[in-house]
Amino acid sequence: MDENFNAQIDETVVKELEDLLLVLAQALVEKPEEVKISSRVEGNTVTLEVRVADEDMGRVIGRGGKRAQAIRSIMKAKASRSGCRAMVDIVD
Repeated sequence: MDENFNAQIDETVVKELEDLLLVLAQALVEKPEEVKISSRVEGNTVTLEVRVADEDMGRVIGRGGKRAQAIRSIMKAKASRSGCRAMVDIVD
């Protein structure tokens, strides 16, 4: 494991990751009020789950999953700068 990762993740880091993911997801959907973010921490990894309205699922995933991959890349970069890892799951 990389020495830059902390064993414990600060709650403010998790909140920042959740807020960033919320902003990204809400910008893509027709019903931003229905975007829900939940998270769980396991070791130095934060797993973030995004839930959107059924009709907005395609907008978040994008053609060929390109938007989903872009969201994951942004979140991994943010987490890396904060000293942890991030995984994003888009849940239906």
